[in-house]
Amino acid sequence: MAASHLLSSTREILDKLIGFPTVSADSNLDLIAYAANLLEDCGARVSVSGDGTGSKANLYATLGPETAGGLVLSGHTDVVPADPAEWHSDPFSMREADGRIHGRGACDMKGFIAAALAKAPEYAALDLRRPLHFALTYDEEVGCFGARQLAEDLRRSELLPSVVIIGEPTEMRVIEGHKGCYEYTTSFYGTDGHGSEPEKGVNAIHVAARFIGRILELAEDMRLKTGADCARFSPPWTTLQTGRIEGGSARNVIARHCTVEWEMRPVREADAQQVKAALEAYCRDDLLPRMRAVCPDADIVTEVIGEVAGLAVMSENEARDIVRALTGANLCDVVAFGTEAGLFQALGMSVVVCGPGSIAQAHQPDEFVSLDQLDKCLDMLTGLEETLVNPA
Repeated sequence: MAASHLLSSTREILDKLIGFPTVSADSNLDLIAYAANLLEDCGARVSVSGDGTGSKANLYATLGPETAGGLVLSGHTDVVPADPAEWHSDPFSMREADGRIHGRGACDMKGFIAAALAKAPEYAALDLRRPLHFALTYDEEVGCFGARQLAEDLRRSELLPSVVIIGEPTEMRVIEGHKGCYEYTTSFYGTDGHGSEPEKGVNAIHVAARFIGRILELAEDMRLKTGADCARFSPPWTTLQTGRIEGGSARNVIARHCTVEWEMRPVREADAQQVKAALEAYCRDDLLPRMRAVCPDADIVTEVIGEVAGLAVMSENEARDIVRALTGANLCDVVAFGTEAGLFQALGMSVVVCGPGSIAQAHQPDEFVSLDQLDKCLDMLTGLEETLVNPA
């Protein structure tokens, strides 16, 4: 069990973090400034890197020696929107009841960030022989844009870390693999007209419906591509789904424009490439010729919102081995939801996902993390001290 003062500090910091309404559509700069001040007070070397708009930033801070091979504690600072009408209290004001801390982001993933920041002064007091880095990113929820920027910054660094622990809510289970997350918006441009003469226009909604039908066909194809490499996932295949469709102006007007927001969660990179190629061919060889036979300017445009690789299960994974030893886990698991892990793994780092709270609470009204989960997280972070002071 973590020391009482450490849990108390974590609660105080989490109260502050929840109070920053860092919905992905809004700025995270106040939270980043707060975290930077805490880490600078510990003597950390802090770097804040903006996104170019002036409203978002990553934070990357280091304690210990200026060498490669360090260990990273990583978390995203953005949260999904919260409708106050669906909550029993203000989503952006921490509420504690029955051993739980409620608030938007409490488990996804400000609880882990608060625990890491609470531990920072204790890490700073040690004679660290291995660098410890804190990485706080922006816009994970809408495409992992902050982690992509951080990955590029690290790629150019001569002091590349070797181990990353991402504190997404796993109930402190050790997660060594997860599916990718690929998100797109496909827009269909036709031509309008009177609903009584549909053959004289190109109805973008009708074209979009055919496109969605092809997505459903490919989803069924993917269900058949199971195998030993995906048996541990639930479901054990690459999934596709349409999340949102918008178009048209009135029931008696041919719709000139329609957008479809869709995603896939590939088990394998090859699955993702197969789906993309099939949909591109369907648009190019089937849908577009039919559209342009009526309207030469008709078009289909797909915007890549985010293509985040999965976390591949590796036979050798120092991050996994460290966290297994610290948590006492006999087994590791894989999950269907995505994280920033694949971006770090692509740089050659070993990565594991392990953090307090349940993914079942993420994005939900009255989101919470239990004090018991925070306590277990703090125990893990305290156990890291030996790895940092006496690296193998």
